[in-house]
Amino acid sequence: MTIPDGLDRIDLHGISAHGHHGLFDFEREDGQLFIADVSLGLDLGPAARDHDLTKSVDYGALAQSVHDAIVNDPVDLIETLALRIVDVCLVSQWVQWVSVTVHKPAAPIAVPFDDVTVTIERSRP
Repeated sequence: MTIPDGLDRIDLHGISAHGHHGLFDFEREDGQLFIADVSLGLDLGPAARDHDLTKSVDYGALAQSVHDAIVNDPVDLIETLALRIVDVCLVSQWVQWVSVTVHKPAAPIAVPFDDVTVTIERSRP
């Protein structure tokens, strides 16, 4: 994960929620734990200089929005969920770059494993 030059970073790790995402009926019915890690690239200078949160990202509100994105509106793929969370992060005009990793540690895989993740990174044009 490489943040573009000249940007500062805010990270939120381990935002977890019970969601009903997946291709299989039992995944949709029972649900499972999903965890999101979010990194935001933005210029924190204006907020820091002016002591003004409106020139940054309220990471408490963002964490709630990410949680809501996991809980609501089931999708088939965690790729789709990751992209949904990217879109949530880019709502703020201050965010110039975002990286989202979605973890699905209880994915229905027949062999032992620790975690399945999907990472999507996006920048504003």
